[in-house]
Amino acid sequence: MKKHSTEAIPLILDFCHWLDVHKKSPNTVKTYKRELEKYQEWLQEKKRDINHLEKADIQAYIDYLEEQQKSLATIDKTIGAIRTFAKFLEKPGLTFGIEIKPVEKKSEIETLSGQEYSQLLRKVKEDGNLRNTTIVYVLLHTGIRVSELCSLNRSHVDLENHELIVEKQNERRVIPLSQETMEYLQNFLGSPDDEEPVFVSNAGERLTERAVQYMLKKYDVNPQKLRHTFCQRLIDNHVDVETVSRLAGHKDINVTKRYVKFRMNKRKVEDAINQAFANGPNE
Repeated sequence: MKKHSTEAIPLILDFCHWLDVHKKSPNTVKTYKRELEKYQEWLQEKKRDINHLEKADIQAYIDYLEEQQKSLATIDKTIGAIRTFAKFLEKPGLTFGIEIKPVEKKSEIETLSGQEYSQLLRKVKEDGNLRNTTIVYVLLHTGIRVSELCSLNRSHVDLENHELIVEKQNERRVIPLSQETMEYLQNFLGSPDDEEPVFVSNAGERLTERAVQYMLKKYDVNPQKLRHTFCQRLIDNHVDVETVSRLAGHKDINVTKRYVKFRMNKRKVEDAINQAFANGPNE
């Protein structure tokens, strides 16, 4: 299996056959196969492999899902697939004692205000680190996930057509680049014509998600907030939901519709406040 390939490895295919033998439904087999392929892709990024699974690998993945603020249902589905896979391996003890403490998702979407948006760009520019400034612009002006940012190769940046190409599993989407983002990428990269990573560490290794999160922390932001800001700004500027959903790579359009509801709720509250205090204090 090639690195980052979505092709199921033989062990996962054997597992799917085992599920068939045990009369599991086609939907269950499909779900478990998909969850294990995602897990294997994550393991590869950590230079690990599902063929040599250890308990620490499972706990680390669950911790990662919690850090990404995945829902309890998503985490339960994942651990269910891995638990069944451990039974298939005849190593059920691999999942014993796995701690599941999902972070409660906030119902309100956190985005940058206009002032926060300007302050962020001003501060990162003042620090004078071209790589970090480019990262902020890419996250803020394309809405890509931090994992997608770290996976970018130079060939994914099409400066001629002002586009960023994101490839993940079976998904390929093209995001138009803003003029500022394109200029920073051009200055940072030079000629992006090979498969080298776009963003690397001081040691020359592909930048990790944790390193990006750590860098952003000093500006009091996180990748998810920048992604939310991208989506919310497009919705606020009357870009249709289908287009925003496609650009953001949302598999469920209802996820995108949250931004419409958030805008409507915010405006409803603002209108109510303006109306309540329009005539001054009651006599």
